[in-house]
Amino acid sequence: MSTYKAAHKAEFEANKLAKRLRREVGQAIADFNMIEDGDRVMVCLSGGKDSYGLLDVLRYLKEKAPINFELIAVNLDQKQPGFPADVLPNYLDELGIPYRIVEEDTYSIVKRVIPEGKTTCSLCSRLRRGILYRVADELGATKIALGHHRDDILATLFLNMFFAAKLKAMPPKLVSDDGRHIVIRPLAYCREQDLQAWAVQREFPIILCNLCGSQPNLQRQQIGEMLRDWEKRFPGRIETMFRSLTNVVPSHLMDARLYDFAGLQATGTPDPEGDTAFDEIVTPAVPILAA
Repeated sequence: MSTYKAAHKAEFEANKLAKRLRREVGQAIADFNMIEDGDRVMVCLSGGKDSYGLLDVLRYLKEKAPINFELIAVNLDQKQPGFPADVLPNYLDELGIPYRIVEEDTYSIVKRVIPEGKTTCSLCSRLRRGILYRVADELGATKIALGHHRDDILATLFLNMFFAAKLKAMPPKLVSDDGRHIVIRPLAYCREQDLQAWAVQREFPIILCNLCGSQPNLQRQQIGEMLRDWEKRFPGRIETMFRSLTNVVPSHLMDARLYDFAGLQATGTPDPEGDTAFDEIVTPAVPILAA
């Protein structure tokens, strides 16, 4: 392949990836009414590929959207040793985006409280969440945008199934426990591999986390490896499983809080979900959603 053809192909693939990510984020925003006219969206920027991608796509959509909304980037500097504190300010200054860098030494708290060798993610995330909620109040943010993607959502489903006995994932939109904040996940439909490729193309100045990301044998890492193995052996399975989160049938699960099994009576009318009492599995004739 000639140099010209190779460059043309690379440009074509880059444009296709950009359109796909923007389309998927726009669709998620529309499906769940994530961003409304007049919103002030606080984009949580960690320095990882996902939050960079989130900010990048939201900046593009802000210019194209039929509604007006503001973006402000917020980074929590947790005072991890060796953290390059100048990287994000320099990047955001170049983009001309309003931002705030919040300095809180949560690193020392986590290292002091969590025994050596134990997982730090739970405490770290709780501390971050409380700080970000406070900052959202200070900034007058109406929405808090996080960079979790499709693979994060699906991995959380299996984490809760395997280790917490709950059928629970990450919602695309939620209200905080105190009822004061709305959290959104505009990357809900985006694949991690696309965000990884986008980070390379856009040359984001990635900052690695040496608190949680470096821990070996994390449960989330194990789940991630399992999902990647499934996708390798059975292409399309991840997309099908993810799609199932949007197609829940409470009457065919076992939670009596969601469905009145005790009061169930024969009515003489057909069940719209169909009688699958003797079926082992229902396989769609065609792929549920194209990759």
